[in-house]
Amino acid sequence: MKKIFLSSLILILTITAAHAFDVRDNYDIIVAGAGTGGISAAIQAASMGAYVLVVEPSPMLGGQAIAAGVANMDDLSTTSSRSGIYADFISRVDEYYSARGKSIGTSYWDPRNLAFEPHVGRKILQDMARGEDAPDILYNSEIVGVGKDEVISVTGDSVSEAPRINSVIVKTPEGMKSITCKVLIDATEYGDILPLAGADYRAGNSITPSINPNAMIQDITWTAIIRKYPEGIPEHLKPKSPLPGYDAARVNYSNYVAKGGFTFKGEYPVILPVDFITHNAYRGLPDSFTPGYFDADRENWRNISKCSVNWGNDFPGQQKFGDKYGMPVYYLEDRAARKRLERDALIKTLHFIYYIQNELGESWSVDENEYGDLQEAAKDLPDEWKVIARHLPPVPYVRESRRGVGEKTLTSRELFENSLSYKDGRKGSEFQDSIAIGCYHLDLHHTDVDADMESDLGEKASFILEHRPHGNFQVPMNILLPRNVDGLILAEKNLSMSRLVAGALRLQPITMMTGQAAGALAAIAVSQNIQPRNVKAIHVQNALLDAGVKLSLCEYSDVPPTNKHYKAIQLANLYGLLEPEKLPEMVSYDVGYDITSVLDNPEVAKEIAEGKDKGRFGVDEPLNDADRKSLVDRVKKLTGTEISLPEKITRGDAVELAVKAL
Repeated sequence: MKKIFLSSLILILTITAAHAFDVRDNYDIIVAGAGTGGISAAIQAASMGAYVLVVEPSPMLGGQAIAAGVANMDDLSTTSSRSGIYADFISRVDEYYSARGKSIGTSYWDPRNLAFEPHVGRKILQDMARGEDAPDILYNSEIVGVGKDEVISVTGDSVSEAPRINSVIVKTPEGMKSITCKVLIDATEYGDILPLAGADYRAGNSITPSINPNAMIQDITWTAIIRKYPEGIPEHLKPKSPLPGYDAARVNYSNYVAKGGFTFKGEYPVILPVDFITHNAYRGLPDSFTPGYFDADRENWRNISKCSVNWGNDFPGQQKFGDKYGMPVYYLEDRAARKRLERDALIKTLHFIYYIQNELGESWSVDENEYGDLQEAAKDLPDEWKVIARHLPPVPYVRESRRGVGEKTLTSRELFENSLSYKDGRKGSEFQDSIAIGCYHLDLHHTDVDADMESDLGEKASFILEHRPHGNFQVPMNILLPRNVDGLILAEKNLSMSRLVAGALRLQPITMMTGQAAGALAAIAVSQNIQPRNVKAIHVQNALLDAGVKLSLCEYSDVPPTNKHYKAIQLANLYGLLEPEKLPEMVSYDVGYDITSVLDNPEVAKEIAEGKDKGRFGVDEPLNDADRKSLVDRVKKLTGTEISLPEKITRGDAVELAVKAL
């Protein structure tokens, strides 16, 4: 498909961006937010032939991973579970640093983890979003209104009476612009489209229409990228006077990192305060501008010259709002309050810059190679602090947004049971409409008591440990679909899920995966001229499999990704088409609350090395009579039709025919 090319060339690291009045008046798909979920949705949808516009409030893409500076990938999975756009992104990051003799395994005290510099990740994402069928992107712009049709639509046997989104109003630096669309994807960091669209949503433990502004959500963090200056900190990066409130901040930071603090020895829980070297190795980053090699092996910690500040500077952190930890929901609901609280979060991080220079005596400050534009939140600071602040990320790291309410709301118990698939001799408990695979724990930064949980969903604080996923889990497609508005798809941290599940699905790898799925779903809805809720999951799954996304939790030693039947057998797992010859033999493991990788469990690492995490499908074995009957019956149950199979056929070829029937 030939697209319009726009001629707005700006900064060397900034993708060609559309001016408000150069963009089309109509698009197939509009994506609100160019974060990890939004840009992935846009790339996928555009690759499938849709005209896509991305509207991003900040001056850059990448959301929490780049614009918010969380460039250490919170990825607890093994390499085999990385797929799709996320795997492509990581591969490009690794290629970039490998060519420069650098490692990306620089964080979390473990070289198996992944990290990159924000300016590198930004450039790579921009490259991924370029091309003839690339999305258009409006920066420094925001959707402020949503237009809807009040319609009843009929598709086959499905009747939809929900209002249908048909347009948006975009506020840009050049003025307001109305743009029509067929599908709108909410990939904002706050879930800001949900109230504009009139969609039901949750905020904290409350739900529309009775949103409680004093319910609590997780802390936010305004991160910083800091680096070592071996020849001494440049004077302009060394403020002479602390900002108001520093004394309280100094006490807070002394509880996390201090002179004479503990060195992390590889055993959890981490003993606080840690020494500065341990602090830097926690969120160490590769350093393109300093010669030499280092990774996160212990002997290299002293060589780490660049890191992200995302520890001890959570806001409000140990402070409270009234008698509660965390952020009040009015942070999401009240724009004036949001602006005020984010300024406080930025200042808290600036206190840390002063702390490490003046209390720890370290020759570190912000990295002038990152960012460069002064944030609105810093514009009333003293001049000496503006110089520092302009090298902080342009936006804060927001861990918890509004969450849409779908026909299905995913709970921690369901996620936990799904993660137990193929362990301890179990069969699969896979989600038939799986559209992504993740691996993280139920991680809440404060607001982790019973009073903060959704009682209507049966969630409890004790489930943080009791329902901690045991390895990889799937994300079902139905939680991307709001129940009362058509033409709207959820992406990023606003899926239909409980707060505990959101604690596992809010991280960069999984938001890229769910974003990619949202883009595929939107593109298929447009191409079939139906509403997203009427798209069959298998059509989305087929598009994702074609894009290299892994969807099943079960792997087979005789069906590697290069096998011609690999995609069909993933679908066979999801839809229960044919039992494998042998299931995986993995134990049911819990990697521990603070352990950073499933491989940190020695028993798990040994079993993976022995191949026990893989079963055997028997892909090239002949289909016997019992399996033939089972397969034909299963397809008839799913489709209402009976398939005909040749007398002699392999199990792999039989599955291919069955999948085509679906």
